[in-house]
Amino acid sequence: MVALRKKIVVDERGRPCEVIISWTQFRELSEILGLDLDEKSKNDLRATRRDLKRKKNSAFKPLSSF
Repeated sequence: MVALRKKIVVDERGRPCEVIISWTQFRELSEILGLDLDEKSKNDLRATRRDLKRKKNSAFKPLSSF
């Protein structure tokens, strides 16, 4: 779990309109959410999810093989 330190900017009526977070936290969130991945990596992850859903275990290697 990521704890965000943020500043909330409000408009003249006191309603929140923006949130400011540090660049470091932005980069961490981008990495956690996969926003920093290229298209090939995203496609690989989608294929992996499909294999998991179909219980296609032959597509995976045990960690001990590395």
